Amino acid sequence: MNSRQSEILTLVNDRTRVQVTDLSELTGVSGVTIRQDLNYLEQNGYLKRVHGAAVSLQSDDIDSRLEVHFDIKQQLANKAADLVAANETVLIEGGSANALLARTLAERGDVTIITPSAYIAHLVRHTSANIILLGGVYQHQGESLVGPLTKLCIENIHFSTAFLGIDGFDIDTGFTSRDMMRADIADTIIQKKRRNIVLTDSRKFGQIFPSSIGDTSEISILLTDDAVPKDVVTHLQSKQVEVIIG
Repeated sequence: MNSRQSEILTLVNDRTRVQVTDLSELTGVSGVTIRQDLNYLEQNGYLKRVHGAAVSLQSDDIDSRLEVHFDIKQQLANKAADLVAANETVLIEGGSANALLARTLAERGDVTIITPSAYIAHLVRHTSANIILLGGVYQHQGESLVGPLTKLCIENIHFSTAFLGIDGFDIDTGFTSRDMMRADIADTIIQKKRRNIVLTDSRKFGQIFPSSIGDTSEISILLTDDAVPKDVVTHLQSKQVEVIIG
């Protein structure tokens, strides 16, 4: 990575999303050069290109993350919705793929959705779905509710299936999150010992973040796309985790 590419990465991570035209002005090089730099940075896993812009992979901004592999995430959301029965009560923890799942289920209209995500509650506000938004400390960027009050709500509410978001998975570390407080909420959900489903696209595999999310064997189902590494599938199946390719 050269000094200009390092500057571009810093700008993208600081602002979460930057237009190509803005990067060109800020660095003093042409749009063609910026696009070449963004191609290099994307290929090496530093950021994600979207139409006319670059998005930070370190961002917890869901609007930005929704644009990354949107079609794959919507396909996974549709597959996940098939796992939910009519009149079921589900808890949807958060994350971009889970936000799309919540919208799909809310439009279906026959499911009660519990969530600690203000973003999800806002996303489905125009539907007639029954939504229960948990209380807690509001995280401004990710629009999640966390902390002791959120944990208390989870401990005292009932659901049959939980959908969890993750930031990374490695065979040595298991499922991980970049956010310690969200990981704590996910752990509380897992300890309810319901049907715990991790919904994620395959780019999360091989990434490691500081906070562990439960024990791998406590996850009932992993739902992901067909680019999931084969050794990951074998490892999860050895832990009695059902792997569904969406």
